[in-house]
Formats: sequence, structure tokens, C-alpha cells
Amino acid sequence: MKSKKFNLKKEFNKSLNYIKESKNFIYIVIGIFFFFAFIGFFIPTPDSISEQLLKFIQELMEKTAGMNQWELIQYIFLNNLQSSFFGLVLGVFFGIFPIITTIVNGYILGFVSIKVVSVEGIFVLWRLFPHGIFELPAVFISLGLGLKFGSFIFQKKKFDSLKD
Repeated sequence: MKSKKFNLKKEFNKSLNYIKESKNFIYIVIGIFFFFAFIGFFIPTPDSISEQLLKFIQELMEKTAGMNQWELIQYIFLNNLQSSFFGLVLGVFFGIFPIITTIVNGYILGFVSIKVVSVEGIFVLWRLFPHGIFELPAVFISLGLGLKFGSFIFQKKKFDSLKD
């Protein structure tokens, strides 16, 4: 029996092709994210929701207050890794978790953006740019793939659709 030799380049290309074939699901996630970011930015938040979000943000700030730059990078990386992992894996349940995660994260981004802009001005949004280069695409890909996994239940050839 001949064993197959692992080829990193071949596996990387297969993974890249799978992501390319899943682009419509990734585009759906991106669209939902920015739609809810705009809602969070432009539509006034009800007081009860605003209070909860501000409380959440305050707790997050307290948790990260004493961290140096390296610890903060680690914290953000692990948080994004966890979010991406659960978005991908729990997507198998009809894609509900990736959609909810996308909605919540988009809305929070819009909510926080308008709060910061109202205090520091529109140019403060440029600070988000580095996050948009690395973090958001990784999260969009994992949530898009989670959405794809959740859609397999609606396909005629259920498990074959995951291979496509």
C-alpha cells in the first residue's frame, strides 16, 4: 500500500480554493455585518439596549485596563480565535450562530463608532483600519464557512454539498 505524502502547498491551495468556492457565503456575512454596523451607527439605540452595551463595554475596559501592549494583543487574538472557532463549528446548526454573531458584532461596531465619533470626531475611525486588514477578514471567512456548513441541511445531496 502506497502512503500519500503530505504536501503543504497542495493542502494550502485546496483550502484556498474551498474559501473561493464559499465566497457567496462570505459575502453574505460581510453584507449582514456592514448593514448592522450602519444601523448601529445611524439609528438611535433604545435606552435599555444602550445601557446594556455600555455596561458590556465598561466591563471589557476594566478587564483589559492593566494590560500592556503584548497582553492586549494576545487578549484580542484569543478572543477573535475563539469567536471564529465557534462561528465556524456552531454554524452546523442551520447557520444560526454565525448570523447572530455577525449581527451582534456589526451592531456593536456601529454603536461604539458613533459614541467615539461624537466625542473625538470622525477621524478617530482611522484607528479601526488596522483591525479591518487582519481581524475582520479572518472573522468573515470563518463565519461565512460556518454559514455554509449550516446550509448543508437544505441541500439535496447534503454531505456532498460540503465538499463543493
